[in-house]
Amino acid sequence: MGKLNITKFMDENYKAEDFKHLTWEGSFQDYVNLVSEDRRIARNAFQRINDMIISFGTETYTEYKKEITRYHFFDDPIEKGKDAVFGIDVHLMKLVNFFKSAAAGYGTEKRVLLLHGPVGSAKSSISRLLKKGLEHYSKTDDGAMFSFEWYDSEASEILGEQTVFPSPMHEEPLKLLPLEIRKEFCEQMNKGRKDGEYRIKIKGEVNPADRYILNGYLKKYDGDWNKVMDHIRVKRLILSEKDRIGIGTFQPKDEKNQDSTELTGDINFRKIALYGSDSDPRAFNFDGEFNIANRGIVEFIEMLKLDVAFLYDLLGASQEQSIKPKKFAQTDIDEVILGHTNEPEFRKLQNNEFMEALRDRTVKIDVPYITRLDQEVRIYQRDFNAEKIPHVHVAPHTLEMAAMWAVLTRLEDPKKADLTKLQKLKLYSGKTLPGYNEDNVKELRKEAIREGLEGISPRYIQDKVSNSFVKNGHTGCLNPFMVFNELESGLKHHSLVSGADQLDHFKEMLAATRQEYENIVKNDVQKAISLDESAIQTLCANYIDHVKAHTQKEKIRNKYTNRLEDADERFMRSIEGKIDIPESRKDDFRREIMNYIGALAIEGKQFDYKMNERLHRALELKLFEDQKDQIKLTTIISKVVDKETQEKIDVIKSRLIKNYGYCEHCATDSLNYVASIFAKGDSAKA
Repeated sequence: MGKLNITKFMDENYKAEDFKHLTWEGSFQDYVNLVSEDRRIARNAFQRINDMIISFGTETYTEYKKEITRYHFFDDPIEKGKDAVFGIDVHLMKLVNFFKSAAAGYGTEKRVLLLHGPVGSAKSSISRLLKKGLEHYSKTDDGAMFSFEWYDSEASEILGEQTVFPSPMHEEPLKLLPLEIRKEFCEQMNKGRKDGEYRIKIKGEVNPADRYILNGYLKKYDGDWNKVMDHIRVKRLILSEKDRIGIGTFQPKDEKNQDSTELTGDINFRKIALYGSDSDPRAFNFDGEFNIANRGIVEFIEMLKLDVAFLYDLLGASQEQSIKPKKFAQTDIDEVILGHTNEPEFRKLQNNEFMEALRDRTVKIDVPYITRLDQEVRIYQRDFNAEKIPHVHVAPHTLEMAAMWAVLTRLEDPKKADLTKLQKLKLYSGKTLPGYNEDNVKELRKEAIREGLEGISPRYIQDKVSNSFVKNGHTGCLNPFMVFNELESGLKHHSLVSGADQLDHFKEMLAATRQEYENIVKNDVQKAISLDESAIQTLCANYIDHVKAHTQKEKIRNKYTNRLEDADERFMRSIEGKIDIPESRKDDFRREIMNYIGALAIEGKQFDYKMNERLHRALELKLFEDQKDQIKLTTIISKVVDKETQEKIDVIKSRLIKNYGYCEHCATDSLNYVASIFAKGDSAKA
């Protein structure tokens, strides 16, 4: 392999112009010119996050007669789905509505946003998405934002014997305008505003350090504000969690090692000697999480685990949008306060009468577990796929079965006696059941108040699937039984299993999932055996001939004896019985088929058995029953297979591999398993 020329590589892959674009500098007048051209530059933190989410686009779909909006931002397009959030679009809509309301100034901007849900329900993923989305957005033209620094040609006493003094809280430059002229300034800037455009509003004053310097220069120039602005350099502001610019994160620690200065900043004792006073704002580090998160977002991890003293800081920060640094006046902030917590901690808040003020200033957004199977499967497909784990094949239905068990543990028992949890799961996933329509499913959702707030977390499934890969990776294929065993064995030591009743419930749901897998794998083998389309077509044509003769009360010619005979009732029922059509409904089903064929004939179209799903399934099962004895499936497990039978088995195996995603290993295992079921005398009916 040749040596890499790093200079050439960087020239081809890295553009210095991109960096220059993000390091724009200009005067205060230059900044006002930019704002005049694009008012979005002066947006507040809530408006910026709202626009950032909307900028990635949306799509709408209907579920249970309700129109739902999916915001593509939550697919994590920035990191190609790494933190994508699935299956809770209704709750994400409520989250976005919070930002829409706050952006419009309807009051939610004065609230703490609290994500509430069970462990492993994507609260942290949503927080990470918002933080990295804001970082990314601040680097785009649409999300451009600016702050300023003070500078002097030579070391200035006002700047603390420095030539440059960056605004410690990354303040909005327009906050340098005197209070008395702001109204007139905003009116002029907002002239000609189009519908839907934000109005420029300037709220609050700059932080104590900037205020001190501003007043110092005003005094020096006898109140000539324009001369003061000669010491202002406006700069492009790029938000960064790692650089602690505009994005803060606060995590509870031991009470002895944590105090409120971590939120609001602390005195810089080294600078007291330089400035002579601990109340000089230049001798104060405005580097608490509230300070550095100004203009962006601050995240409180496990917010309600915080000591009460910290929660008091939240009250002013949310309602008054100001903080109280030690020895300084109230300092204005512009930031989203985002917390997340689990249910036990939230219940403690509800039961604590002393925290009524915080409850009143909190907007709770529920982030439950997923209760739709297809959405739960997406979580595991993202983590366990051929791209990430190329050396181990994941057998069909493996991740689906793990997801099915997880979802079953989260569902509440249906109030209708004739409905099982498994059937409820299928209804939630868009499947149809006789006697249930969209309104019934909607009602099921409404009556289940705590659904999705309890049960097995995706984190447990991910851990156990990972263990299965480690234990069974040497086989080259991971199948559902390996995962089932791992899921069950881990329950004994699972910290979130609260008692014997819950353990029994989880095991019961696992048994139901195993039974469902048995039906699914039988179905796969049945389809593979009966995949001979010409045989199905022949069987279908024969059935249609008999149905036609029966419904029209005609005779049918026997192709062997050439004699006219009555329609073969036994033959027709052998097919209809496969899909549980009762004797009392057989004539209805046959007329339905003939009417459909007649309607197609009028349109000049020919009937195909694939057009009717129930008939298609019945024909497959009938053909399977007719052929399984010829193939002698049960001989697979006897290890004594003649050449002709082996050839037929190899054809089935190749169909499983080609059409259903099996590999040689799991196709063999599945055939052996299904053969063992039939060896026990189990019926072929799925």
